[in-house]
Order: sequence, then structure tokens, then C-alpha cells
Amino acid sequence: MTTATVARFKTLDLIYISLFAVLISVCSWISVPATIPFTMQTFGVFLTGGLLGPRRGVAAVFIYLLLGLVGLPVFAGFTGGPGILLSPPGGYLVGFLGAALVTGLTARSGRKTWVLALGMLAGLLICYAFGTAWFMAVYARNTGPIGLAAALSWCVIPFVIPDLLKIIAACALTNRLGRYIK
Repeated sequence: MTTATVARFKTLDLIYISLFAVLISVCSWISVPATIPFTMQTFGVFLTGGLLGPRRGVAAVFIYLLLGLVGLPVFAGFTGGPGILLSPPGGYLVGFLGAALVTGLTARSGRKTWVLALGMLAGLLICYAFGTAWFMAVYARNTGPIGLAAALSWCVIPFVIPDLLKIIAACALTNRLGRYIK
């Protein structure tokens, strides 16, 4: 491979990572307010991991989180700043890194839909587990202890059906668009 080809691939990687960080941001703005807002972020994260793979997918999510950390309004409700990441629902945002990684790793399987769907489901479970643990810890520090059942009823159960629908849509788009992303 020539130096120009290597540089082109690195430039293409940066473009894809940037575009998908923006995609996740736009998906976060499609929101229904709640304790943990209903957004399209998980759809964006699954699509990112599915199309970009583990390395570029995690990089895109990381850039998205960095943009929010420095205060750009990329999180749900056009919010940003370290206070959002340190708040009770902030763990779900950080959990997106694991979701993108697992989704990206399964996307390498030759884009078999059932493998990709299982990978996205595993990524969702990682996001739920990390986010719920974070929620319980921060909530306990700020308000008082909360039980696992209460945390799950607030933060996970209302989101299961919408997130499964997002996985279906992300699988379909990943399979459709996968041949166009190098």
C-alpha cells in the first residue's frame, strides 16, 4: 500500500468517525423528556457500531461524549457539560461505548442479520447494566438508597420495547448501507 492510500484511509476514517458522532448527536435531539429521556441515541450508537466496526464505532461514540463533556449541546434536550455525564442517567451515555464495541465486533461476522441483532442486544444489555449501576450509585449519593427493582422500573423497563424496535431498524439499515461504508 502506498503512503497516499494509507493517508486516504486515515482521512476517510476521520470523516466517518466525525459524521457518525454528529449522527448520534442528532439522534439525541429526537427526544421525549422523562427521568431518563426517550431518545434515538441508542439507534445512532447501534448504527455506528454496525457500520463502522469496533475501532471507528467506539471512536465516534467517544468523540460524541467528549463534545458533550466540553459543553456542546449534543445530549438529549440540547444539553451538554460534565454535569450531564455525572448525573444519574450519565452512565447510560458512558455505556454507549460498550454498546458500540460489542455491536462493532459482531458486525465483523459478515453482516449476518441474526448475529448483528444479537450483538446489538448484548450491547444494549451492557448499556443497561452500566447505566443502571451508575444511576443507583449517583442517586444514592444525591438522594438516598434505591433498590434495583425501582431503578429497573424507572430506567430500563420503559425502554425495552422502544430499544428493541431501534435494534430492528439499525439492523435493517446496517445491512442496507453496509456495502457503501469501507
